[in-house]
Amino acid sequence: MSGTRRLTDSWQLGPHTIRNRVVLAPLAGIGNWFVRLQAKRYGAGLAFSEMVSSHAIHYRNEKTCTELLRIHPEERSGGPVAIQLFGQDPEIMRSAAATVAEAGADIIDLNMGCPVPKVCKTGAGAALLGDHDTAVAVAAAAREGSGLPVTVKLRSGRKRGETDGLELAHRLVAEAGVAAIGFHPRSAQVQHKGEPDLDLAAELVRTLPAPVILSGGMRDPAWIADAFERTGATAVMLARGALGDPWLFARLLDAGTAEPSHEDVLDELDWVLACAAEHLGEERAARYLRKFYPWYVDRLGADRAFNDALQRTASLAEAREVLGTLRRPVAAAA
Repeated sequence: MSGTRRLTDSWQLGPHTIRNRVVLAPLAGIGNWFVRLQAKRYGAGLAFSEMVSSHAIHYRNEKTCTELLRIHPEERSGGPVAIQLFGQDPEIMRSAAATVAEAGADIIDLNMGCPVPKVCKTGAGAALLGDHDTAVAVAAAAREGSGLPVTVKLRSGRKRGETDGLELAHRLVAEAGVAAIGFHPRSAQVQHKGEPDLDLAAELVRTLPAPVILSGGMRDPAWIADAFERTGATAVMLARGALGDPWLFARLLDAGTAEPSHEDVLDELDWVLACAAEHLGEERAARYLRKFYPWYVDRLGADRAFNDALQRTASLAEAREVLGTLRRPVAAAA
């Protein structure tokens, strides 16, 4: 590599100029509008939604269409809005993609890498790594139905040692007009275990005439910078490493960014609580946020008992009260 590329450089995805090369991955069950907005507030050039069922959209499931397809106006200030879909039926995908475009999305991403059995058994997710003809047909239908640029997130293969994902990536670009590939160089079988195969990712980058967004193992800034350089990927995609740590985006884009203070973390968690209440209402948000609390509790250095206390809260008011016990008193002026 020439060493001239930087994560702060802009790049082109279809008609969209992405302001930098640090991206939030689609996070199943998590990546709603405020999680995407949070990533963009800390610098992410692009943020993908959680995966949404094309069948649920096609059949007009109310919760799916009103909650999972919700786009907050402030999201657009940080760049285009990308919604991820999953499904294996081309005609249903065509219909769903049209609805997503009508909802205001700028980019459609397709999940062809999810290893979860309940997704794969329908023929969607990582199952499409074994059915390339259907995968290409689904991607083409999404592009034709929406008129938007389509990206695809996939893995290296279904099982250890398989590299079917490389062949599929080439077909998706050549035959379906896919604009970019999000590549996780681990097999679906190993899920998140083991080291990502960066040499395999570099091979895809060298041979694919489209941008490659590298995913997998993105937690440490030094490792991420090395993987970006070593593979030549167009961009890097943060997933679980950014949960409870939106500051990771800022540190990657500006090495001089300081670690958040204790109060910074509590303030950010207050912001998350407020957004969740806006999104789901107080009662549902109190239950929904129980999966969020551990990510922030770790950063606050609190113990298991504190996390257990948060998990037992039945309302956001109770959660705020528990969190308030960690607020450090401000010293009185002399």
